[in-house]
Amino acid sequence: MDSRRKAPAGRPRGFDTEEALERALVVFWRQGYEGASLTDLTEAMGITRPSMYAAFGNKEELFRKALDRYTEGPGAYVARALEEPTARAVAAALLNGTVRATTRPGYPTGCLGVQGALATGDPGHRAHDVLIAWRNSNGACVADRFRRAVAEGDLPPGTDPDRLARYVVSLSYGIAVQAASGIDRDDLQQVADTALLNWPPVTSA
Repeated sequence: MDSRRKAPAGRPRGFDTEEALERALVVFWRQGYEGASLTDLTEAMGITRPSMYAAFGNKEELFRKALDRYTEGPGAYVARALEEPTARAVAAALLNGTVRATTRPGYPTGCLGVQGALATGDPGHRAHDVLIAWRNSNGACVADRFRRAVAEGDLPPGTDPDRLARYVVSLSYGIAVQAASGIDRDDLQQVADTALLNWPPVTSA
């Protein structure tokens, strides 16, 4: 459903849904799913609760839309990395992209997909499950790309693409956690550069 669709005639929304969603994304990114109250969200979005429900659904649906926006915006480097011509270039683009996205000026540090629901109780379990599925999907895409690299001879025979994908993705999420802890971009870039000094790492049985 296009969030920019106009409200029924005579009942204009009176706010920019794309801008409101961007503001909600920042709140979820900074405070996590449970940490972001409806008051926090509506105040940041500049709308009332009825307007939020009418435009985006409930809090969980708003979070899903915010995660989609994150995936297509700050997190778009993942999809771009998978299009790189070699496995090493894929890994470099993933790690370098993580460094840039998690230390982006004007945005919270860290990664919405990692921090959004790390610690949630029952009210947040669905958001927690959504993020687990999001992270698993990213990992599966990287493994598929490395599997292709093995078939094409870009990676050595006997390379375990699943293990290599877990290695790279774990490094990426580790960088995100370090960024949220206050480690600066230059230091995180050194981590990414170091990880690529010995490529590919031994992953055969």
